[in-house]
Amino acid sequence: MTNVHAFGNCCIIPDCRHQMPYPTTQSSICHGFHYVRQGAADTKAPTMKGALKSEIWYPDLDWRDCVKLRRKRSEKVAVTRMQSRQDLTGKNVVVVGLGSSGRAAVKLALARGANVVALDSNPNTPPLEVDLHPSDVRRLRTEIGPHSKETLFGASQLVLSPGVSASQPDIAAAIQAGVPTLSELSFAAAALPKSIQVAAVTGTNGKSTVTTFAGQILRQSGVRTFVGGNLGTPLSEAAFQCLSFPANDPPYHAAVVEVSSYQMECAGLFRPKVGMILNLTPDHLERHKTMEIYGKMKCRIFAQMSPTDLAVIPQSDPFLRKLAAESRSKGTRAWLGALPGVQLDSQARRAFVVVPTTGAQAGFFLSSLKAVGLHNAHNAGSAALIALALDFGLTEEAIQAALPSLQPPPHRMEVVHQDEQQILWINDSKATNVDAALVGMKGITGRKAVVLLGGLAKVGSEGKLGFERLAEVLNTHRAVILFGASGEQIEEELRSADITVPCVRARYLKDAVKLARAFVHPGDAVILSPGCASFDEFRNFEHRGLVFSDLAKSTVV
Repeated sequence: MTNVHAFGNCCIIPDCRHQMPYPTTQSSICHGFHYVRQGAADTKAPTMKGALKSEIWYPDLDWRDCVKLRRKRSEKVAVTRMQSRQDLTGKNVVVVGLGSSGRAAVKLALARGANVVALDSNPNTPPLEVDLHPSDVRRLRTEIGPHSKETLFGASQLVLSPGVSASQPDIAAAIQAGVPTLSELSFAAAALPKSIQVAAVTGTNGKSTVTTFAGQILRQSGVRTFVGGNLGTPLSEAAFQCLSFPANDPPYHAAVVEVSSYQMECAGLFRPKVGMILNLTPDHLERHKTMEIYGKMKCRIFAQMSPTDLAVIPQSDPFLRKLAAESRSKGTRAWLGALPGVQLDSQARRAFVVVPTTGAQAGFFLSSLKAVGLHNAHNAGSAALIALALDFGLTEEAIQAALPSLQPPPHRMEVVHQDEQQILWINDSKATNVDAALVGMKGITGRKAVVLLGGLAKVGSEGKLGFERLAEVLNTHRAVILFGASGEQIEEELRSADITVPCVRARYLKDAVKLARAFVHPGDAVILSPGCASFDEFRNFEHRGLVFSDLAKSTVV
């Protein structure tokens, strides 16, 4: 059988990865195209769902050229559809912050017909125009560096990137004056077709992995799913793609989004069908100031829910339960760690799921998981709850079949190397706070580890970093190597907590890796779970993780 996709990107959905051969007996559908068998007995060219009135298959053209022609004509139709759905025509949308989220919001606002002013205080911000169609550039104005209050007060709509706090004086004044203000996530969600079911995952730790796992389960079960938000691709990009399709036939059936507390400062009418808060530990207090404010931001994902929506929180966290109750959500409650919701057995080998909104029940075996760490069994159970709670009729068998192939996102307990001595090198660079590092260390079972801690630590109350809490679990491992700007203070805290395993300090990460090779035994693990930000030595945690991966694979000692 001939594979259409081998001849080029015939689908109009970006990055289509379907590899659909022609069926032997009946037509099949891939993103709106009908294909029929090609063979000696059947030479009729394939037909296409939603074909234009004029004939698109020409007897003097090879069918592959017809596909290319169809694609060009589909692009023209897409432009017409986008132009017909410009609901912000005549509005002045001001986007503040031009990182990846802000740039995607600018593109979405322009596609919806708005006049856009794009603001960023960083004088080195790359120009926006390179990403835009020339016709859109005429409706765009940028203010790089200091911006005027008049720009903010003259907006029909303010859209804030995650890195921009709503408490900044000029923005707070505009909000106080009645200027409608949304986060980029909420702005994008309002533009999604109503048929797309949204699951939102937040919490201090683990949200990227649960979001990724849920997206993988849905995709492997045949559900066209967008995965992004605070993780990877901004939701505005998905909303922009949807403008090129009929509202009743969007490119996605589901959107699983990681949500940060920053994105919930201006949550608007954001309403997921499933909202999940995984945990709540101290983080981002430089912005939110108190744990109560931080927790309330997280709980805003529940605020607009109705009883048909599912609101999930840890059963064992009374503080978070209190804040969730204060959100006045009408969403139906489910639990992490109890039923209804998801509950694992004592050895985390089985997960039991009960969905109170639908009555669905299932049990899953987790022993087939390849993702490293006990915590990933809990992450997989949480993801299975999301997949079962969304209204796609997924079966227990379909979700179970997807579990063995789940892969955590890069830099989250990622096995980057296994050498000839069966030593596992694990990149957990995303563990940028003490609680995340603790989860990573506890997740190493059945072998000892040399643990790499360090970087630029977050200072807590009374000038403490909080690393003394790691001493007990570190004492079950082989050794701890400290590095980076906060290495000396981390060492002081661990020694004051009576750490008993070897505890040595290096200047840089490369020196820490070299020392780790001297302590590790065959069959052990070396884990980078730093508990710190990376900015003393690296651009970001991704950069740190890539450097660690290269050092782990290096044969130079």
